[in-house]
Amino acid sequence: MERLTGLDASFLYLETDTQLLHVCALLILDPPADGTNYEFTALKEELGRRLHLIPSMRRRVHRVPFDLDHPVWVTDTGFDLDRHVRRLGLPSPGGPKELAELVGDIAAQPMDRDRPLWEMWVIEGLADDKVAVVSKYHHAAVDGVTGANMMAYLCDAEPGVRYPDPPAENHTESDEPNDLALAAEGLVRMPAKLGVVGMVPKTLGKLGGMVQRRRADKQGMALPFTAPRTPFNRTITRHRSVAFTTAPLADIKEIRAAFDVKINDVVLTVIAGALRQYLSEHDELPDTSLIASVPVSTHETSRHERGVNKVSTLFAQLYTDVEDPVERLRLIAEANVGAKEEHEVLGADFLQDWAEYAPPNTFRIAVRAYSSFKLAERHPVVHNLVISNVPGPQQPLYFLGHRIDSLFPFGPVFHGAGLNVTVLSANGDLDFGFIACRELVPDPDRMADAVHDSISALLKAAHAQR
Repeated sequence: MERLTGLDASFLYLETDTQLLHVCALLILDPPADGTNYEFTALKEELGRRLHLIPSMRRRVHRVPFDLDHPVWVTDTGFDLDRHVRRLGLPSPGGPKELAELVGDIAAQPMDRDRPLWEMWVIEGLADDKVAVVSKYHHAAVDGVTGANMMAYLCDAEPGVRYPDPPAENHTESDEPNDLALAAEGLVRMPAKLGVVGMVPKTLGKLGGMVQRRRADKQGMALPFTAPRTPFNRTITRHRSVAFTTAPLADIKEIRAAFDVKINDVVLTVIAGALRQYLSEHDELPDTSLIASVPVSTHETSRHERGVNKVSTLFAQLYTDVEDPVERLRLIAEANVGAKEEHEVLGADFLQDWAEYAPPNTFRIAVRAYSSFKLAERHPVVHNLVISNVPGPQQPLYFLGHRIDSLFPFGPVFHGAGLNVTVLSANGDLDFGFIACRELVPDPDRMADAVHDSISALLKAAHAQR
């Protein structure tokens, strides 16, 4: 039994019927590429043989009585693999449009908190005998780094690997939570919550450091609550729309080298160009720049040893108000330097430290009121969307024995920020995953198509540099 950290638990507290805080990934498997024979039962059995290597996939959330403290992870003694792995056929004609719609439907379904917080949906009927797998994990149970670690147990460097049968399970009474003991411990730990008072002067000190930077005319992060309102900055529903596309990583590296910037600068510029094109086509392009919330992993810098999520965020200007893509890239690269420096002033654990004092009941009531009264539409926009760029392995991988052709990631969307773009670099490609509230962005495929126009414009400019 292990208690969730405040940050991990916050993903449970902030979830509503419409603000679903799980993350998804779409894996396109290509069994014929290496002559491996796909069979659903065999795939599921291979997954079962590996689960004992990933204890987090066998544990569920247990609430502390009266929410006196953050919930705990406990072993699911009644674990049943059939409740987590489902089989579907792709509707005719079985193309990318039908696959995107099906992934959106899967992403729109809440997870059962009485079970371990993950699902896998195996989708058959793709062209060329390919198979899709949609994996879902709740954000309380996984972040980018821990998700990659979990995938490492499910992937191999060669096809057809079969693990031996797992050891026999041996559950004991200690695997079952004792509610009385948990309640008593929650009461004992309550005085520690007063530590939030000590966070105030620490926070004021950090804010003071940021003010000093600005007075010295040093560039910093974009300011939250200053973003322009767009069609996707409203209250969200449960429905999701999804799109995905792939671009060669070599093109991004060529642009990076031509203009002496970072890969992340190019990725942000490409997405900014796609957003600018999409909003222009809908006659919704604001006069001022969109602002993105960009998650930053703190696994290597955090002082905290416990917890799944070790992440912070910085706010980035996308300069969508700048027409010239090269000028936009230059401005983004310069702004990112200052944003990272200012982010370091806040510290790697700023978000995690505050979240530790999150009161469960207060958070739940507040987020439901925020949703019900559509408060996201009544105050200035905090940020327009979330953009995440995740580095992945640059060699072929085989998921449960079968070659991965593409891997498209999809993060959560929030009230007031109903669009998420997550990018994964893997095996020489960049896989872009777009997910949005369907009522706010019914056509994310047009954003995905615009990615290639954005890359082409930057490549043309890079070639002109020669």
